[in-house]
Amino acid sequence: MPDCSRPPEGVSAAQTVPSHGSERRDDPVRGILMVVAAVFFFSCSDATAKYLSQTLPSIEIGWMRYVGFTTLLLPLMIRGGPPVMKTASPGLQILRALGMLGSALFFIMGMRYLPLAEAAATSYVSPVFVTVLSILVLGEKIGPRRWAAVLVGLLGVLIVIRPGGAAFQPAAIFPILSAMSWATGVVITRKMTGQEHPTTTLIWTALTGLAVLTVLLPFNVAMPTATEVALGALIGLVSTMGQWLMVQAYRFGEASVLAPCSYVQIVWSTLLGFLIFGALPDHWTFLGAGIIIASGLYTAHRERLRKKQQQNAAAPAP
Repeated sequence: MPDCSRPPEGVSAAQTVPSHGSERRDDPVRGILMVVAAVFFFSCSDATAKYLSQTLPSIEIGWMRYVGFTTLLLPLMIRGGPPVMKTASPGLQILRALGMLGSALFFIMGMRYLPLAEAAATSYVSPVFVTVLSILVLGEKIGPRRWAAVLVGLLGVLIVIRPGGAAFQPAAIFPILSAMSWATGVVITRKMTGQEHPTTTLIWTALTGLAVLTVLLPFNVAMPTATEVALGALIGLVSTMGQWLMVQAYRFGEASVLAPCSYVQIVWSTLLGFLIFGALPDHWTFLGAGIIIASGLYTAHRERLRKKQQQNAAAPAP
């Protein structure tokens, strides 16, 4: 799935500057355009997965995506050889890969029943879970302002899904579980920051997810048509293109500048949902999405200030 505020799958914001000759350049406009294009590809992947979910099991759709993901990473594996697979934290790599896998599967499950824009809007709550898990796992100190942002974000989710109302669908829990899984992966990635190369993390993400889905596939498989196989390949292609564009984008701008721009995914999701499925979100979905996005933007702002304070504290005295 591709949550709007997320850095590339398998890569944290702190890791998104590739090495090996890909130096950082300050060109935020180019970075923003790349983010907008990346989330367009993510939305195309989501829409295709939703279409396939009408006839194929979620496990099979996820497996197709990971086959494409792994295939497109093969040149990096071959060029890097065994060293690119070497990790100092295999247990953490597997845990974060499972978090990313769970995020993708839960989101696909939700899209089977929910409008595309509503599923995307609900998944925007991931920064809320990142904040909570950062306290539990990383021992971070969270002030009252960020706690207020957490509560506001949860309020936005309640407005979108409207539990107890006539429009409520139990499937709305799946995008929330997707956001929780993603947040788990993000926090584990932060725990590994500075220890692993982004390429290594991407490869572990791809191979772990493919291995798990291959084991599960015989229990959740339907014979696909040639068209469905082609669409499955398309999911792998466009989602990986989105990942690549997002990685490149972070070469040209700061995370605090680029991450908010990826909320344009709600626009792409709404447009594709209407063009392909004839579905338009109601005003409550837009209101809830706006509240969730505001919460996420404020959380990102507070995170930027916290990092700046840490950098100033660590700087040597003049």
